[in-house]
Amino acid sequence: MRHQVKGTKFGRKKGDRNNFFQVLEHNLIMEGGIKTTSARAKALRPKVEKLVTLAKKQDLASLRLLRSRLPERSAFKLYHEVAPQYTDRKGGYLRIIKTAEHRMRDGADLVEIKFV
Repeated sequence: MRHQVKGTKFGRKKGDRNNFFQVLEHNLIMEGGIKTTSARAKALRPKVEKLVTLAKKQDLASLRLLRSRLPERSAFKLYHEVAPQYTDRKGGYLRIIKTAEHRMRDGADLVEIKFV
């Protein structure tokens, strides 16, 4: 039984999984939206929304935390460009839109995740 076990492993060990999500977060922030599988998008959304909430504080401590969790370019873009757009919004910064596409090799459903 999987009582109180959150998240999926995506067939990766912890370090590989953290790097995998860091790359997804970086691409999402830099491009404003990406196409990925629905499972990845559902796992990615809470992580990025917490980063946006942290960036909304607009203080030095939050900037340093963002730089420790993200590559430098995406941390600065999130802090200076993305987060100020959501100062009046209390949450729900990302939108997952289902597409009619499927991945060729395994038929996984593809979705588009982007900022609102």
